[in-house]
Amino acid sequence: MAASKEPRPCSIADTLALVGEKYSLLVLREVCLGNGRFDQLARNIGAPRDILATRLKRLVEAGILTKRLYSERPQRFEYRPTAAGLELEPVLMTLMDWGNRHLRPDGDRPMVLEHSCGEDLVPVVTCRACGEPVRHEDLTPRPQAPGWTVSGPTAA
Repeated sequence: MAASKEPRPCSIADTLALVGEKYSLLVLREVCLGNGRFDQLARNIGAPRDILATRLKRLVEAGILTKRLYSERPQRFEYRPTAAGLELEPVLMTLMDWGNRHLRPDGDRPMVLEHSCGEDLVPVVTCRACGEPVRHEDLTPRPQAPGWTVSGPTAA
C-alpha cells in the first residue's frame, strides 16, 4: 500500500484552520484588550464589516468568544473571551514579542504589556513539569498519529 496522500495530522493545522486567518487573531487581540463591541473591533482591526461579522460568528461557535447583549434598542452585542479564548492570549503575546524583535529592530513598539511586577512583559515558553525555558535543542518530537514518523508517512 502506498503512503498516505493526506497531510500530516497536526493540532497546529487544526488550530490555524480556526484562528489562523489575520482578522481572527486581531479580533482576539482586541477582545483581550477589552474592546469587544462591534464598532470598536471594526475600527481597531480595519476588517470589512461583513468579514468581521463572519469571523465573530465562527469564534463564538468555536467557543473562543462569548456574545453578550449590552443594548436592547437598538440590539447590540459585545464579545468577550471564554476560558479557551484566554488560553490563546499567550500565543498573541509571543507573536507580538517576535514581531517587536524581528520586524521592529529600531525598538519602535506600538504596544507594551506591563506585567503585574511592573516590568514590560517578555514572554518565555517554559516546561510545565520542570519550569525550564523551552529551547529547540531540548525537544524530541514523538509522532502519535498512526502511519507517521517525524520525516513523513510510513509505507504501510
